[in-house]
Amino acid sequence: MMPTVPFWARGSISRPGDDAARRTTLWLAAGGLATVLLAWCSPAAADSGIPAQVGHASWYGEEFASRLTASGQRFDPQKLTGAHRTLPLGCKVRVTNLHNGRSVLVTITDRGPFRPQREIDLSYGAARLLGMLRRGVADVLIEPL
Repeated sequence: MMPTVPFWARGSISRPGDDAARRTTLWLAAGGLATVLLAWCSPAAADSGIPAQVGHASWYGEEFASRLTASGQRFDPQKLTGAHRTLPLGCKVRVTNLHNGRSVLVTITDRGPFRPQREIDLSYGAARLLGMLRRGVADVLIEPL
């Protein structure tokens, strides 16, 4: 006996593997839409006059501890700080991990990152709160405050 398929599901039975590809495509589309909406609607970006950015973040830690940063402060991996190429030193930004929705407020104290694909380098402490230590990098929304 053949299983009965509801009329609304006829023709929509997918091949093995299609569901995973469809789910991945939907998640990527939803993530892209959320990124655009967050960047466009962000009140923080509007207040500072500096637009929000979406890009890759990485982190750095103990190997740079106590070194002088571009701001003249000594780097402390436990503090919530970041390095950015163009944002003003001392500027506060909200960094949101787009994979898990966690966010943290960091102060820009240094210049970098020095890899073309990255937008911001975060301290160990900030990366820990964002849940990105294991992967080392994350897609983030950067909102100047």
